Amino acid sequence: MNRRLVFAMVAVAVLTMGAGCSAFSGGISDEQLDRDAEYDDLRDSDADVAIAIEGGNVISNGEFRAVYDLEGTDELSLYRSSLYQDEPLEISAVRYWHPNGTVVNGSDLEIEQGQSETTVQVPNENGTLAFSGDAGRKTFQLPAYVEGSYEVTIPENHRTSNFFFGDVSPNGYEREVVDDRERLTWDEVDSPISLRYYLTRDIPLFLGLVGAVAILGGIGIAYYYRQIRQLRAQREEFGLDVDTDDDSDDGPPGLL
Repeated sequence: MNRRLVFAMVAVAVLTMGAGCSAFSGGISDEQLDRDAEYDDLRDSDADVAIAIEGGNVISNGEFRAVYDLEGTDELSLYRSSLYQDEPLEISAVRYWHPNGTVVNGSDLEIEQGQSETTVQVPNENGTLAFSGDAGRKTFQLPAYVEGSYEVTIPENHRTSNFFFGDVSPNGYEREVVDDRERLTWDEVDSPISLRYYLTRDIPLFLGLVGAVAILGGIGIAYYYRQIRQLRAQREEFGLDVDTDDDSDDGPPGLL
């Protein structure tokens, strides 16, 4: 093969790989960083970190909004852990408030997205950072990027309290319901938060399904038992169930 052709093919492969890597870590657009979001309700929280999860539907996942009071922290490394590795957290609607209340949009901050994390640098280590991200339909997992008190509000009409359908980690939390939204609070969190929640209507629907299965199963068993009795009666009618276990030599059964 012509050497020039080989070199050309190698060059194209290298450029393609470089373009792929650039696309993977190409960062987050200014439009996404500056997207509108409401954070006032979370900023009013007494917790160091306040998170609100908005429910998804059958087609799409939910979304969460988070506000972090940064005390002595001027950089956050945001990621999510998968089965094999850490992946950068996709964030949007980023806002930063200086201690004096001045707000800065996400596009004006130093935000870099690498292959394993999204790094956010803020101008003052005692300000407040807010951002939004994706949540599951009925699950939520997020590392504790900063230590401190946490408050997490799950979607309306959802709960975590049922043993079979809900789960909360870590332990040591308090639960309350405010305006039909369950709120979980921790005095101190230094490990990932993991939630599994369910619609309150899921419980009666599940119990109704179990009841229907039990009724249908009972009907099936009753029908089967009735068929057995009818078959036994027919066998007795034709003399097919005569006892033949007599070991005496007095002749065939039924002739004595």
